Amino acid sequence: MKEILVRSLSGLLYILLLLISLKFQYALIILFFIFGMICMIELNKLIQLKSVIPYIIFIVLYSIFGYWHLALNSNTEFDKVTQILMVLSIFVELFLIKDLFSEKTIPLFSSKRFVITTFYLSSAFVFLILIANYHQEYNPCILLGAFILVWTNDTFAFLIGKNFGKQKLFEKISPKKTVEGFLGGLFFSCIASYFIATFTLSLNFTSWLILSIIISVFGTLGDLIESKFKRQANVKDSGAIMPGHGGLLDRLDSIIFAAPFIYLFLRILQYVS
Repeated sequence: MKEILVRSLSGLLYILLLLISLKFQYALIILFFIFGMICMIELNKLIQLKSVIPYIIFIVLYSIFGYWHLALNSNTEFDKVTQILMVLSIFVELFLIKDLFSEKTIPLFSSKRFVITTFYLSSAFVFLILIANYHQEYNPCILLGAFILVWTNDTFAFLIGKNFGKQKLFEKISPKKTVEGFLGGLFFSCIASYFIATFTLSLNFTSWLILSIIISVFGTLGDLIESKFKRQANVKDSGAIMPGHGGLLDRLDSIIFAAPFIYLFLRILQYVS
């Protein structure tokens, strides 16, 4: 009972921090900077990278793309560089997906560790800020909707997997995840997309429906990849900052991995609309 109470309180604090920060653009920028640094500490421990370089890269990337880019408003050349960062991040994540399915362990030679910390983690927080500034105008509804879809997917994937799951999704990496749970999370995320579209008036239902599929699929892959990092490091959680939940990376792994794909979809929407 005490464990459930502690878990609930720490989860509630995390959600309240996020919801309050979403109201104010610079509060969100500061919060995600703190979240990013904590996640970087946890990831570096998982991949056994003892260097200050990833932190410096994160600070530089986040400052340039997450803050200065917004302060400069629209800048064509800066926009091109942002697109290059997006392409590089997606390529790195696609290689991580390949390693998830084709390798017994994710190769972590020296240079790859820096690539992972830069284009898997640092760039993700940049894209989360850019998602909140869709159309160069601060609109937290899209980012909030993305988090709601992640929470919906995770909640129903757990509930349906626990009660009805039989076929393992990826037993060697995450024994508790099932195909039924994944499909249940996807289904209820699609349902949630209707209510998000109705109440936020940010994107139309079709766009939110596509986003729900993107977030469910890539969010689940991100969860599995982080689980593989933890398995290689022989640890249960990425950290202990959230009592009852583990590390912050454990809570943000889905949205971190999905962020570049969400941003790509929003960019495509801009071109076709």
